[in-house]
This record gives sequence, C-alpha cells and structure tokens, in this order.
Amino acid sequence: MSIVHVKRATKTPETETGAAREVVTEMLAQIEARGETAVRDYALKLDRWSGDIIVTPDEIERRSRDVPEAVKRDIEFAAGQVRRFAEAQRDSVKDFAVELLPGLTTGQKLVPCNVAGCYVPTGRYAHIASAYMSVATAKAAGVPTVVACSTPYRGEGIHPYVLYAMKVAGADVVMTLGGVQAIAAMAFGLFTGKPADIIVGPGNKFVAEAKRMLFGRVGIDVFAGPSEVGIIADDTADPAIVASDLVGQAEHGHESPAWLFTTSRALADAVIARVPVLIDALPPTARDAAAAAWRDYGEVIHCDTRDEIVAVSDRYASEHLEIHATDLEWWLGRLSNYGSLFLGEETTVAFGDKTSGPNHILPTKYAARYSAGLSVHKFLRPLTWQRMDREACKTIAQATARISRLEGMEAHARTADDRLAKYFPDHVFDLGVAVCA
Repeated sequence: MSIVHVKRATKTPETETGAAREVVTEMLAQIEARGETAVRDYALKLDRWSGDIIVTPDEIERRSRDVPEAVKRDIEFAAGQVRRFAEAQRDSVKDFAVELLPGLTTGQKLVPCNVAGCYVPTGRYAHIASAYMSVATAKAAGVPTVVACSTPYRGEGIHPYVLYAMKVAGADVVMTLGGVQAIAAMAFGLFTGKPADIIVGPGNKFVAEAKRMLFGRVGIDVFAGPSEVGIIADDTADPAIVASDLVGQAEHGHESPAWLFTTSRALADAVIARVPVLIDALPPTARDAAAAAWRDYGEVIHCDTRDEIVAVSDRYASEHLEIHATDLEWWLGRLSNYGSLFLGEETTVAFGDKTSGPNHILPTKYAARYSAGLSVHKFLRPLTWQRMDREACKTIAQATARISRLEGMEAHARTADDRLAKYFPDHVFDLGVAVCA
C-alpha cells in the first residue's frame, strides 16, 4: 500500500493570504471611519467607477432591455433550477413542537434573516450564475431584503447579463460596487441604511479576507478561497474527460487548485500529458489563469487502493469532487469531506456551477471538513421556544436548582426556588445545598 505524489503543488492557498490581510485591514478601517466617502474613493481608485452606487429599477430595465432573448431564457432556466432546489431544501426543514414531559412543550421556529448581502464577482469573468445562486436561494429562504452587489464591468455599470440575473432572482436592492468596498458597504449598511445580517457569495482573496474579518459582526456563508476541484478516477475513467474537467476549473484563477486522486498510474500519466495541451488551446485570459493554477497548485496523487483515496480525498476536502470510477454508491457512502459531489462521468462541476440546481457557493481551503455550502439553511435561524404549566415547572425547577448549586450558581438556583415557593407554598423540596461562599 502506498500513496505517491506524481505531481506535487508548489504553493498552497495559505501562501497568498498574508498580503491580502494587510490590504483588507486598512480598507475596512478606512471605510468604517469615513463611511460612504471612503467607499466612493475606493470605487473610483480600484474600479474607475464614479457613477451612482444604487441601481434604480428603471436603470435595471434600461440596461437589461437589450439582453438577447436566448440569453434571458437560459438565465431564467438556470435560476429556476436553483430556486426549485432551494425551495426543496426549505421544505426539508420544519417548524415543530414536542411535549418533552406532561405540561412542558418545546419547539422550533425557522425564521429567516432580515437582510442578506449577496456579492457577485465580475472580474476576469462575468459570473452570471453567482447572481442567482445567492439571490434566489436567499429569497427561497424568505429573506425580506436582499442586497446584491457587483463590480462595474469594463468601466461601465454592472454587466447587463449579471444585472438581468439579479432581477430574475429577486434582488430587492442592487449596488454597483465590487471588492472589499462592496463587502464593507453591505456589512455597515452604507447607501441602504440596512446593515446585512449575513453576507454570501464568492470572490477573490481580498473579498474572502474581508468576509473572514467581518465574521461575527455579520454572518457569512463559508470561509472561502480560490475555487478547487478534486477528481477521483480509476482505470475505467477517460483521461481526456478527466483532463478537461481539471482544466475547466483551473481557469477560475491563478490560485485555483486542481487535484487528481487515482488508482491508475497509466491514467495519471495520460492526464498529466493532456492538461498542458488543453490549456494551450484556451483563449488568452483562461490560458493565463489555468496555466498558473496547474503549474503552482495542480496535484496528481496515485494510491494503491480506493480506501487510500478516500483518506486522501477527505483530507483535501475538495470544494468540488468528481467521481470517475465504478461502484458510485460505494463512493457516495464512504466519502465525507467535500463541498459538492459529482457522481459519474455524465455530470461535471460546470453543470453545478451554472445550471443543474445545487448551489455552487461552496467551502474551500479544507473548510468542507466542518461546513457545507450555501443553502436556504444559511439564511434561516432555527429559533427555539418553550412553554410549561405549573406541574411541569415543579419537576424542572427541582432539577434545575440542584444542578445550579452543584455548579456554584446560587442566583440561578433561586429563580427555581422562587417559583416553587410561589406555586407550591406547602411543599418541601430537595433543592440541593445552598452556595455559601
């Protein structure tokens, strides 16, 4: 049994975070101190945008009027897929009430956040899909106010296709802002007067760092970094398809890891030979990104057994994980750490990224070990409640008083004592030994 790195990465996502942290720290401090003025200054400096921040409904209609009908149909189809999946997620969780003992009823009430901020990146590419992935999911959860932000595209306002996707998904407020200044504006409620309760959406390392640093002040979807893909393949896999899928995700950016875990050395060698050829055939922007990503972050790991692959894959906790192997149900049952799983050659990450339905905003940088991707659950708070009659109070109060005193918390115990004294004045209860020191 052995695990061999046929190709090893020379960098990790963590190697690039230090510089981003310094930049974001300064920007957030400036925006918190100077508010909207600082945001406008950064928008002009970084995105060359001096126009209106809030996009009015009339402006949305004007700028999306010329979107081709075929494009509109595709966006509407994809947004509908995401919305239906999110609605099914919402239906899978329920309010409930349960009587834990006679007279004591407890329950859960699912309440959406009041304001959600959705960031839609538009840098190297116009991320149309990120608009409906975030906005439609928030609306399916019942969020009353969804604020969507996206970067000015090539010196103009928000890309018309992204703008149309925001509209179709149901955004309540749209702002022409990108990067750290967009995240800060949503967190602080600048331009809207409505601070976000949660901020979601993918972005570059600066956006990811801003979300991380603001976490606590606002909720966030995931601790995210550059997009990742892992592929598990055995000797039945098609090396051409595997190589294509690795390159398909590497084009996201210079720091996007692409990993292959395989039991076939012949497949590993074939994929390593094919990937550079596929990258060289890409248009310039994608070629530049994919070449750097594969060179610096690409890995190919050969394992003797599929159990070894499971161990390796779960350690990497890939954002996207494809299975090109026999016995798909075995892999589904054994794998536990991934953002989203793609079973079989017929599906691929790009389908999930764009149109199939499950959300594409997923954990990266090993966070899939303890968290999941964006879903309606991120926007819902399962708030608990309880109600009891006096007979139930008698049972609960006695145990509470005794446990509180064992912990040394006399004031807690006395809240129980006082109720028992009021409701059952003629009874003697065992309430534990009072805390004296």
